[in-house]
Amino acid sequence: MRKQRVPKRVVGRRELVDFPEFQIWGVEAKVDTGAYTGAIHCSNMHVETRPDGRQVLHVQLLDPSHPNFDGTPMQFASFSLRDIRSSNGEVQERYVIRAVLRLFDEDFETEFSLSDRSDMRYPVLIGRTLLRQGRFLVDVMRRNVSHRMAQRPAHQR
Repeated sequence: MRKQRVPKRVVGRRELVDFPEFQIWGVEAKVDTGAYTGAIHCSNMHVETRPDGRQVLHVQLLDPSHPNFDGTPMQFASFSLRDIRSSNGEVQERYVIRAVLRLFDEDFETEFSLSDRSDMRYPVLIGRTLLRQGRFLVDVMRRNVSHRMAQRPAHQR
C-alpha cells in the first residue's frame, strides 16, 4: 500500500511569520534555502547559572525598532551552543533554541540560532530544516503567501 504524499505548499522569498509561544505576530522573515537552520535577531544574551547548577539563557528577541518589540526578557532552560556558518562564510559560535513558528495557520517546531541581526534587513531567517519539515517550495517572485492565505475565508483556501 502506498503512503499518500502531502502536497507541497509555496512560500515566497519573504513571509510574515508568527511565534505564538512568544506572543510575537507578523514578523518579516527572509526565506533562505542556503541556510540550514533558521535565525532570530536578539540582543542582551547571557547565560546564568542557577544555584542548582542548571544554566538558563536570557535574551531579548527583536529590537526596539521592531513594532512587536516589548522589551520583555525571555529565558530558555533548553538551549545549545553550536558553530554556525554565517552568510559571509565565517564560523560563529551561537546559541540555538527550539521554537514554534506559524506559517499557513500551522505550527512548526524547529531550531533557530540566536544572533545579532541588527545589520540585516529581516529579523528572522527561515532555513532548509523548516522548509523540508513543512514540505515548502520557494517561489522567489512571491511574498507573504502564508499571510495572504490566512486572511482569506476558509472556503477560499
